Amino acid sequence: MRSLRAALLLLTMCVSASPALADPRDVLRDCEALLARAAEAKAGADKPGDADVARCRQVVRDWTLRESRMLVDEEGKPMR
Repeated sequence: MRSLRAALLLLTMCVSASPALADPRDVLRDCEALLARAAEAKAGADKPGDADVARCRQVVRDWTLRESRMLVDEEGKPMR
């Protein structure tokens, strides 16, 4: 279980280190997962850093504003 968490953390860090290469929706999903983990975690090794949390909050905020103007669904398919 601990190795799975470490692998997930490593994967999240790799994706967050190269956001230009990742699909924007994948970045959003990873940030949502990181924020959920941050809300659950108490002080310890599994708690994400403050900089990561702040960056992910900004990503989610930007997506919220962007999705309010989009004419596609969450799969990227046109609504019409």
